[in-house]
Amino acid sequence: MHLFLDSYILDVLMRDLTEHEKRPSAFLVYLHVWRRSLGAGHKVTSLSHQEMSEGTGLSKSAVQGAVKLLKRRKLLSASLKNPTATPTYRVERPWARRKQG
Repeated sequence: MHLFLDSYILDVLMRDLTEHEKRPSAFLVYLHVWRRSLGAGHKVTSLSHQEMSEGTGLSKSAVQGAVKLLKRRKLLSASLKNPTATPTYRVERPWARRKQG
């Protein structure tokens, strides 16, 4: 199976999250959510912090911090069906909207 990533993810976003934000964990979480959603042909994916932790090799607290940063940077959006539900995540690609507009 082949995966096709937007070149912006590796050319710009990786450096931005690892060098400028000092959060390589955020880059790993972004890639993991991307793989489970867009990379699998879906717009969204339901993932717990534990599942993200197991999928990336990061601690649960590192995943929580990464998700918080990605949401703040509007690179990830999350929704809950109810307060105890597993979040549904959507990978945001603001650079793609800028290209089109």
